[in-house]
Amino acid sequence: MRQILIPSLLLIAAPAAAQTATAPVNPSPVAQGAIPTVWDPAADYITAGQDEPGYRSWYLAAPWRAGQVKSFNDYLATYQVAGIFPTWQLLRTATAWKDCAGQPFEVPPTIEWPNIIQTLRYIHDYVIPAVGPVEPVSGYRNPALNQCAGGAPESAHKHYSAIDMVPLKPITREALMKTLCGVHSQHGEAYNAGLGFYAYLRFHVDSTKFRRWNMDPAVAADCPPIVHPEDIATVGQPMPQPQVPPPAVAAAPVAAGPAAPAQPDAQPPSQQH
Repeated sequence: MRQILIPSLLLIAAPAAAQTATAPVNPSPVAQGAIPTVWDPAADYITAGQDEPGYRSWYLAAPWRAGQVKSFNDYLATYQVAGIFPTWQLLRTATAWKDCAGQPFEVPPTIEWPNIIQTLRYIHDYVIPAVGPVEPVSGYRNPALNQCAGGAPESAHKHYSAIDMVPLKPITREALMKTLCGVHSQHGEAYNAGLGFYAYLRFHVDSTKFRRWNMDPAVAADCPPIVHPEDIATVGQPMPQPQVPPPAVAAAPVAAGPAAPAQPDAQPPSQQH
């Protein structure tokens, strides 16, 4: 395995596909089912500063980060999940880190480290064998960054159980969903695995609870969502409410009389978002 050396730091090398610099891809062809000529799905989520050169700058900017990164990597090795991803990719925070004045990378608090172990095992055992190599684009988000980035109040990212990823092997969104949903139906419950899909090819895996959400209509028949009301805070989306038409009421006869005074337009009740 190729190694990149930085003073006092050993970086676990990324797969070759992740190391190749390519032009950003317009994701819309993927959303329509086509596979673009140039394949770099991470480009839509990784900005300058959260790439590998950005990691080096972040790492060297504070001397104490060397010890933190080494301790974290040693912890992963202890539980035999080191090397599934380059360690530096596991430290990516939120895609919106710049807009939120956050850090591009962060070593999570040690109390949260155990939460990522089962997630990495599930990814290693079933996600990568099913769809090929994947690249993490978001992991731990501290509470302030999670709130600013629009994460759910009890997002699994806050507790470092979640990783958002994109596939590095060309695949359509529909095929990605069908493949990962099939694996999740068979093996996800044993890992308490959560599986969710976001725009284009970005998907989420955690080990907080067996559930899945944001299925496209094209795959919903084969892979229906598994979401319960108590999951709302974790998946960060409202539950669909059944549309019940109001009962029909017969109009009462109106007695002739003086016209009622004009009333201002009724204001709709406030809505929670």
